[in-house]
Amino acid sequence: MISKETEICVCNSVSAGELAHCIKKHSLKTLEDVLEHEECNVGDKCESCKDEGFNNDGLNIPLVLALVKRSQL
Repeated sequence: MISKETEICVCNSVSAGELAHCIKKHSLKTLEDVLEHEECNVGDKCESCKDEGFNNDGLNIPLVLALVKRSQL
């Protein structure tokens, strides 16, 4: 399990908790929904937060979306 304070989108300074809150608040279901939603403001500057994670650690937007769907974040 990742911490809510873990930075997921380093370019926009968005933590896992902030992203999870946005996903829940707006009932976003897909990665495309998250990336296109203006309030979430992630994934628009670099590719790492969508793919391998900033530190190549797999902590990325799809992981947060999956954890929200499973009510684990």
